Amino acid sequence: MTLTKEKITDGVYNQVGLSKGQSRRVVENLLEIIKQTLERGEDLLVSGFGKFVVKNKAARRGRNPQTKEDLRLKARRVVVFRTSGVLRRKINHKA
Repeated sequence: MTLTKEKITDGVYNQVGLSKGQSRRVVENLLEIIKQTLERGEDLLVSGFGKFVVKNKAARRGRNPQTKEDLRLKARRVVVFRTSGVLRRKINHKA
């Protein structure tokens, strides 16, 4: 099962008591703040959850697996998520 934006909105609606429209705006605004932070290349830390880290990947050699043709992959930035110790223990059912 995948957690969707709509399910998050429903969770805010049910647990916080905001209207559906207000809940949707809260979720949209939060996600927009997260996106803007990562676009600027800044890391995002959510205590007890984890850290989103923007990493620079250098250009490198690659290969098309279908044609076996060598190619050059461009340099790029990627987002990596590292779970917090608290969340890692909960995922692994450790107290």
